[in-house]
Amino acid sequence: MIRSTVLALLLMTLPAAAAEPLAPPGADAKQFPKPDRPVAEIVAAQWASEKERDRADEVGQVARLMRIGPGQTVGDIGAGNGYYVMRLSPGVGPQGRILAQDITPDYLADLEKRVAEKGLANVTVVRGESHDPRLPPGSLDAAVLVHMYHEIDQPFGLLWNLAAMMKPGGKVGIVDTDAIPSRHGTPPKLLRCELSAVGYRELSMTTLKGGVGYLAVFEAPAPDKRPDPAGIRPCRDEETRKR
Repeated sequence: MIRSTVLALLLMTLPAAAAEPLAPPGADAKQFPKPDRPVAEIVAAQWASEKERDRADEVGQVARLMRIGPGQTVGDIGAGNGYYVMRLSPGVGPQGRILAQDITPDYLADLEKRVAEKGLANVTVVRGESHDPRLPPGSLDAAVLVHMYHEIDQPFGLLWNLAAMMKPGGKVGIVDTDAIPSRHGTPPKLLRCELSAVGYRELSMTTLKGGVGYLAVFEAPAPDKRPDPAGIRPCRDEETRKR
């Protein structure tokens, strides 16, 4: 309880636009196997226009399915232009926190500016690494990875490090489309295999309305239950290779 209280006070006193890591490095990327599949390039700060996504109530659907609400701390991994940040910030309220993490300097600079202009006091912009979000251990009630999983060059490292940042029972939600990574999607079968390889347990898989894609929700393993990085085996998806 004391640790949680200290962490909460620390997060509340951080500036709204830090753009620096909030935790020491986790496991190094070299400890993990590379994915046996293509990795998409990072090409844009957002997946589709905000108007299109608002019409589909994308964030609302995800928040309801993941039960994201007041007082929670949510990590937006690969926050991009802050589409989810802007809409989740009011939802978690003044007692909640949004940790908006990204690795692209231009995206971070634009996000810092947008957060400052909106006066979002409960948002902290964080610079992470492609294999490590660099967020405080045990800090997140929920984490969302939105239309970016296929762009992660070291998914096993990111998932392994992210697990230590989740509170017990915290949920990790991945929004993506059922397409091969080179076409900026992740087939659900491949997603399940890669998360299972790091010890994640699937809770639900839902097709979102409005052509948004799917939401896959997982529970992360406890830090002491994570597999040894050297023992993780890449998932070979023949369908991905054919398409």
